[in-house]
Amino acid sequence: MSPRTTVRGPVCPVRGARPDGREPTAPAVLTVAFGTTTRASLTFSFLDRELCRRLPGHEIRWAYASDRIRKKLNTSRSPETRLRSVPEALAELQADGFTRAVVQPLYVVPGEMYDRLLATVAGFPGLRTEVGGTLLHRWKSLHRLLGALSHDFLPPDEGCNVLVAHGTPSTASGANAVYLGLERTLARHHPNTYLGMVEGVVPPDDTLTAALVHPGERVRFIPLMVVAGDHVMNDVMGENGKGSWRSELEAAGKRVDMPTVRFGDSELYRGLGFVPEAVAVFVDEIQTAMDRL
Repeated sequence: MSPRTTVRGPVCPVRGARPDGREPTAPAVLTVAFGTTTRASLTFSFLDRELCRRLPGHEIRWAYASDRIRKKLNTSRSPETRLRSVPEALAELQADGFTRAVVQPLYVVPGEMYDRLLATVAGFPGLRTEVGGTLLHRWKSLHRLLGALSHDFLPPDEGCNVLVAHGTPSTASGANAVYLGLERTLARHHPNTYLGMVEGVVPPDDTLTAALVHPGERVRFIPLMVVAGDHVMNDVMGENGKGSWRSELEAAGKRVDMPTVRFGDSELYRGLGFVPEAVAVFVDEIQTAMDRL
């Protein structure tokens, strides 16, 4: 069976001031997610709760980078609960009296989305800001996260593991250096573990071929995405009934699973947002950026 984690406890609101008497002169934290229209959005509720707990005295607010996702979800939301873009969220912080803010992306690698965020924040006047690094912005963070994920790796005699990343369509993206470095680290220290990408420098066919010929009947997919949303549910695990990585491997006789997490009444595929070491890296990045303000 695939490993399952249970997460309990109260959930903070996804955005909005909390009645704890904090002063607006303390730096705010604006957490930036790409967004998702799937039930995996519960990951954001968990992360919000953890940031509240680990960063007392700081206002935690949220922005969503995807225009498409904001437009789709905001059709059924009130003005108070609608998802904000980064410029909208920064403007609201300024209007509420904040003078400093850390903008923390929930991105795995420093690729095109990260570069776009830097440009957006740099172009916003009147608010002193610093942008935190991504989850794998530093090699020590990569090794820290890999050490945590390795606890769920199948042993070589049972089969192989596949870390499922999003990837990037651009050959010029700096994210490729991180992915290739990760692939080298896996080959050296976890030879029965492969890197898979929805798009990017490691094509899905290469990864699936490696998994098919690997000894042992089991394959464990482990999301290398903060939110295990549409790509994980459909492209990889095939919940929509169409062709998927899982269906291709199972058709060849492999047994496939993926770690899950129970949060409240829901059981989800476990994105990195539910991994304590990943949360700790994001908090470290926020605190480092705060020291620069």
